[in-house]
Amino acid sequence: MVTSAHPLATQAGLSMLQQGGNAVDAAVATTFAISVVEPFSAGLGGGGFLLMYQAKNNETKALDFRERAPLKATKTMYLDRQGNVRPNASTNGYLAVATPGTIAGLYEVHRQYGRLPWKTVMAPAIQLAENGFPVSWRFIEATEMHQQTLLKNPDAQKIFTHKGKIYQTGDRLVQSELAATLRSVSQNPQDFYTGTIATAIANDMAANNGLITKKDLQQYRPTWRDPVCGDFRKARVCSMPPPSSGGVHLLQILNIIGDTDLKTMGWHNPDVLHLLVESMRIAYADRATYLGDPAFVKVPVKALISPVYAQKRRQEINPQKATPSTQVKAVDPAVLQRLTKESVETSHLTVVDRDRNAVSLTFTVNLGFGAGVVAKGTGIVLNNEMDDFAIAPNTPNAFGLVGGDANAIAPNKIPLSSMTPTIVTQNGRLRLAAGSPGGSTIITTVLQILLNVLVYEMDVRQAVAAPRVHHQWLPDRLNVERWGLDTLTIAELKRRGHRIEERSDWGNANAIVVLPDGSLEGAADPRGEGVAAGF
Repeated sequence: MVTSAHPLATQAGLSMLQQGGNAVDAAVATTFAISVVEPFSAGLGGGGFLLMYQAKNNETKALDFRERAPLKATKTMYLDRQGNVRPNASTNGYLAVATPGTIAGLYEVHRQYGRLPWKTVMAPAIQLAENGFPVSWRFIEATEMHQQTLLKNPDAQKIFTHKGKIYQTGDRLVQSELAATLRSVSQNPQDFYTGTIATAIANDMAANNGLITKKDLQQYRPTWRDPVCGDFRKARVCSMPPPSSGGVHLLQILNIIGDTDLKTMGWHNPDVLHLLVESMRIAYADRATYLGDPAFVKVPVKALISPVYAQKRRQEINPQKATPSTQVKAVDPAVLQRLTKESVETSHLTVVDRDRNAVSLTFTVNLGFGAGVVAKGTGIVLNNEMDDFAIAPNTPNAFGLVGGDANAIAPNKIPLSSMTPTIVTQNGRLRLAAGSPGGSTIITTVLQILLNVLVYEMDVRQAVAAPRVHHQWLPDRLNVERWGLDTLTIAELKRRGHRIEERSDWGNANAIVVLPDGSLEGAADPRGEGVAAGF
């Protein structure tokens, strides 16, 4: 079974399984296809993370192919002479681009674990780029939102508009330059990092005051990491370690919830929601202080996911009153040190093959259409991942997240992420694989899907579709999906001191669950246009 954010991408992955490929083959094919049909959310010019589960030895592995800061990057590159943040400098244009990792990551995982030929897994994406596909409401919505930025870049305007006019639903989008790039990568993946594509990217950067050079591309390598894992009830939950904050804080929140009888209390009971929100608030406060690239800062992973630490933080929660975020701080480093000695815009896709191997993969160009630029002659939308660094202390990024020195800009450093590809096992077998896009809401989206399946025993469609809540410490507000909670529940949460902000739906999650009889059940988020398909 394959679930992804777009029907054509899901079909690309499914065709690999039908040809005898494994979960890795299907995931790689789906990822390349998303790069074509969802250029506004993820692609060759971005990066991401994947979790891979091998059924034969009940082992989960993590691959980091996240973007890196250019070698010429500096801590103050987005500040003016007075030390003020320059508006949009970290989000729009060439200076916002970090060195992409998508192709390196996909080739690395396929080289080691794929079954079908590399050219075979790339073929569907090449066809989609070459022959085109009818654009949907999501593409048009993204284009309208970022129209002004796209119009400033000649290559982006040429590809994603009709001479400056927005595409209409059903219009066919052909990306001939991207097709040529994909064909080149299918023959030699290193062409992106050392060959003609690398030269094209570097030349375009140099001509437009960007920082990425051929040396940045030549030096890029993906990194295999140990996933962060922890126990929740009868399940073993594994997710992405730093430089993603996703796994650490997913486990931290699950630990704070602990053995609380959520099921008896009832789904979206005010007491349950209050506990969830206060747990989120604590986790995101820690995120802002401690999380960053582990090659540059010491991240106290073991302590943050310690049940002992969770119990300490749980005691700080007033069950009847929201604690203002100004009063919620990251714990003192000395406390974490003691605990360590005592004792872990974007697109997501999920694949499970017939042997019950699984891949959970999240990748991105960050905001819609990334930096709003296409590398000249390549068709590649470039990311604006530099905005995921703390461009200045306590300065919110595009998702409202704040950070400090742990996530400050440095050459070759990986910006902190919230991506949370997750795999859950039970009794030594695959139970669930899930993930979501959504910037800072990713962690809490995945959290609630897991609770819906593991605690409330919802089927996967209900689990993914259910209304969500989100709190990220700062800004101090509780996001609630419009129509997601009844008026009495909203009133009770307000009475407890929560500042509620209703939002239209967020995230575009998908998940696959293994049922007790061994069969698969998958769902894509009804908030998007994705589908689940299997055979």
